[in-house]
Amino acid sequence: MILAQHTFFTKAEDVLSGRTKGFRRLLPFLGPAFIAAVAYIDPGNFATNIAAGSQYGYMLLWVVLVSNIMAVLIQSMSAKLGIATGKNLPEVARERFPKPVSYGLWIQGELVVMATDLAEFIGAALGIYLLFGIPLLPSALIAAVGSFAILELQRRGVRSLEAGITGFVFIVVLAFGIQVFYAKPEMGPLLNGLLVPQFDGVNSVLLAAGILGATVMPHAIYLHSALTQKRVVAKNEEERKKIFRFEFIDILIAMVIAGAINASMLIVAASLFFKNGLFVEDLDVAFDQLGTLIGPFAAILFGIGLLAAGLSSSTVGTMSGDVIMQGFIRRRIPIYLRRLITITPPIIIIAMGINPTKALVMSQVILSFGIAFALVPLVLFTSDRKLMGGLVNKKITTIIAWAISVGIIILNLFLLYQTFFG
Repeated sequence: MILAQHTFFTKAEDVLSGRTKGFRRLLPFLGPAFIAAVAYIDPGNFATNIAAGSQYGYMLLWVVLVSNIMAVLIQSMSAKLGIATGKNLPEVARERFPKPVSYGLWIQGELVVMATDLAEFIGAALGIYLLFGIPLLPSALIAAVGSFAILELQRRGVRSLEAGITGFVFIVVLAFGIQVFYAKPEMGPLLNGLLVPQFDGVNSVLLAAGILGATVMPHAIYLHSALTQKRVVAKNEEERKKIFRFEFIDILIAMVIAGAINASMLIVAASLFFKNGLFVEDLDVAFDQLGTLIGPFAAILFGIGLLAAGLSSSTVGTMSGDVIMQGFIRRRIPIYLRRLITITPPIIIIAMGINPTKALVMSQVILSFGIAFALVPLVLFTSDRKLMGGLVNKKITTIIAWAISVGIIILNLFLLYQTFFG
């Protein structure tokens, strides 16, 4: 592993010194955004996008686009913080906030990771159940074994893990790309939904908030700064700026792919379910209807996509939990023990017979609550010239970042209010 890392960093040094040209210059910097992007295509996204598409057709497609643009800015700030400081977001927060605040942020961060794991693990179990007809509880245990197997890639080095996660992402891309082809969407209404912002009553706003909450994930904000903080160590300000430019390309590629997957989910639901007057909220119903409207092959692709998204995103959630604990309180527990702890609540929920899709929706509510606690410190820190040096946010970036943060927080407060009192 030491040799592999040495080779990796030597390649990065060749790029920074100008000795490597062409597409190869990008290779040492590709990967972190793909790991973070997995959070943007987890099973919570399946639930919200399919519900939105089946109820409102293409109307909320613009929300997916806007969410993805926001995600590019947010993830680039997180990556930039790691490059500029050599520290991740929780570490910087621990240094700059009072100790009680750091402990409070750690507790809410752990709750966010638990909610994340709930959505992702249930999604993986549901994928196994739909594909093979195995009851949910045994499916959950099989998913647990699968998630441990993926974590084993982490022991083989960062590039092995990134390759594995990227492979899962492209499985989801392939699954939904084929489904969109068979769904035959209408381009006129699709483009109208993509380019014209519109709502149709309170419930459409609620679903829009759900799409946003399922897209902008707090644990991905924490994790991305950790993935870039010591990936390539810069010797000076100029090298830090060059590293960030390469990492930004990584972010753009990964976010475009994640956005295309989310859009594909909504497009398939609009083209098939909405067009046929079907309002689909449960993922198992979506699986059955895809089999009826297109054929068994489409249903199988949906199940494979759900399983791949659940397994890969559960691994990312475990990594995020490790970063959050280490950063906020300087403590660590073995990664496999953390995995064991975080899979226990989903297994209990499945054993109790609670509707999996309803559990997914509730997990998104908890995640919505956690977004502000990651976003506000991120904007504060990346706007601080003393901390960031030459990578400090430009004034316009800071204004847009605060506007996005306030907008996301308001939407998520609305989501919380409607969930409990609406």
